Amino acid sequence: MKKLVYLVDDDPSVRNGLSRILRISGYEVEAFESAKDFLTSWDDSAECCLLLDAMMPGMTGPELQNSLLDLPYYPPIIFISAHGDVPLAASTIKKGATDFLTKPVDARELLEAIERALLKNHKDHEVFMLEADILQKIDRLTSREFEVMTYVIAGLLDKQVASELGISIKTVKVHRGRIRDKLGVRSVAKLVALCSKVGIQPVQLDG
Repeated sequence: MKKLVYLVDDDPSVRNGLSRILRISGYEVEAFESAKDFLTSWDDSAECCLLLDAMMPGMTGPELQNSLLDLPYYPPIIFISAHGDVPLAASTIKKGATDFLTKPVDARELLEAIERALLKNHKDHEVFMLEADILQKIDRLTSREFEVMTYVIAGLLDKQVASELGISIKTVKVHRGRIRDKLGVRSVAKLVALCSKVGIQPVQLDG
C-alpha cells in the first residue's frame, strides 16, 4: 500500500525541499501552498498523514486542525514551525497532533515522525472504513426494520417486539430475517456489537 504524505506549507522552498526528502525516502507526496487548497483536494479514503506548517497566511495550521476535528476521520497531523512556540505545540498535541517539529526540520526526526503518524493512520483508517461499511449496510434497512432492530438489541423477544409495535410475531420474524441478511449477522450478540461500533442505541422502554 502506498505511503502518502500531504504537505501544506506556504513557502515554496520548504515544500520543494521536504518533498524531495520524502520522495527519496519512498513516500508519495502531494504538496499544497495553503490549507484551503488541501481541504478541496484531500482524499479521505487514502491512508496518509499531514505535514502541516503552523503559521500560514489565510487559514493557519491550528485553524485547519480545528476544522478537521469536526470530521469523522482525518489524517494524523505533524506540525512544523519556524518558531519554537511551546504553548502552541502543547495545544496542537492536546488536540491530537502526533508531533510538533521545529524548522529547519532534521530529516531523521521527520521520517521517524511520519512513520509514527502513518502507523496511527493505518489503525484509524481501518476503524473508519469498518464503520463506513456498517453504516452503509444499516442504510439499506427500511425504517420499520431499523425500528425492529433497536428493540432486538434491547433484548426483547419476538413476541415482546410484536406487542410493543402492534404487529404480528410473524411480521417481526420477517423483519429480523431481513435485518440478518442485510447486515450479515446471525446472532443477537453480533448485532449488538455491530450497532455499538457505530453508536446505535437500543430502544429505551418505559419502566
